[in-house]
Amino acid sequence: MASDKQVTFVIVGGGIAGVTCAEQIASQFPSDEVCLLTASPLVKTVINFKQVSKTLEEFDIEEQPSSVLEEKYPNLKVIQSAVKLLRAKEHLLQAENGQTFHYKKLCLCSGGRPKLLIQDKPHVLGIRDTDSAQDFQKRLSKAKRIVVIGNGGIALELVYEVEGCEVIWAIKDKAIGNTFFDAGAAQFFIPSLEAEKKDRSLPCKRSRYTTDKTGVGHSGASGELGSALGPDWHEGIELRGAEQSSSGVHIEYECEFDLAEDHGLRVDDHMRTSEQDVYAAGDVCTAGWKPSTLWQQMRLWTQARQMGWYAARCMAADVLEEPIELDFCFELFTHITKFFNYKVVLLGKFNAQGLGFDHELLVRCTKGQEYVKVVLTGGRMVGAVLIGETDLEETFENLILNQMDLSRYGEELLNPNIDIEDYFD
Repeated sequence: MASDKQVTFVIVGGGIAGVTCAEQIASQFPSDEVCLLTASPLVKTVINFKQVSKTLEEFDIEEQPSSVLEEKYPNLKVIQSAVKLLRAKEHLLQAENGQTFHYKKLCLCSGGRPKLLIQDKPHVLGIRDTDSAQDFQKRLSKAKRIVVIGNGGIALELVYEVEGCEVIWAIKDKAIGNTFFDAGAAQFFIPSLEAEKKDRSLPCKRSRYTTDKTGVGHSGASGELGSALGPDWHEGIELRGAEQSSSGVHIEYECEFDLAEDHGLRVDDHMRTSEQDVYAAGDVCTAGWKPSTLWQQMRLWTQARQMGWYAARCMAADVLEEPIELDFCFELFTHITKFFNYKVVLLGKFNAQGLGFDHELLVRCTKGQEYVKVVLTGGRMVGAVLIGETDLEETFENLILNQMDLSRYGEELLNPNIDIEDYFD
């Protein structure tokens, strides 16, 4: 039944950005009702959060029924419905279920839209959220050959996990994983595609839930908008084709397709859009402020959490009429993930983004064990890629933040016989 509701805070999106924002707001304003609108019956929550260092964060993502959030925060109401209409000038939001919300502050965390080559074709699937991943699993079980198009995080994990069918991997770049690392690191990973899979039979420590078969779990009416999968999305999903034996992965390099422009909602350094009292966080937004020289936006689950948390603080500061400065998490880009069963840490300008030719690289590689790359400009470290259990992330983070002149150390900086962690402690 249609109804009108007066509410202080409304957050749209049940992904990491939206849930983090809703939790932060609900805990800071326990006497105010907070409404979280999500198109899916499940929401993504951060668990096992660990502050690895000053800026590095490590956490797991767990899908939970929305009731778990409501039990934790009595003032938080989760409404399962997509958004139908927004009239920002009137501070009015209408949901597809007929409810109308008159809000004071609104934060849009509705996720991104997959870039599909062809729309409405039964054999072309876009993998972005849990529902699309489960749909892919069903199709894969009858497949003898698949073509994977893309070179991002999901593609990297997909080609490694799929078994029982031939995989053709088409990428526009000259090396795999171009979004995250250079050609040298790509070569480090290539043997993992050809080798036998390591034993990964350890139980997944995160609870998992499934949507029912009625299709209500799809992200929005079109199924195109939705929260990103996050880490370990393939855990609990059997990615096996119709063949008994695997046929390996064949990579087609430099395959170019038309790319869509970035249609993200531009936000200022307080996560505000151009509309009054409308904020945005996560994949749906584009950072419109002048970034730190060591930070860049990448639509990753770590930044979704950071943006959702910071957006909530900005909304709260505005309501309380308190000043707020850009959070320190936007000072240095950091990301921890896992590719091909290797721990991967990315720091700062890890791929020399925007540095042109004004930089030098130092690389240390032990085949099958670790790959370490640092980016230097003017003798100072501005970025790093750490693959494997290097234990160098905190030391390198400090060297990047402190901007110490490392010129005198030269290549000795990565000498494996020198305990650099103790040296710069």
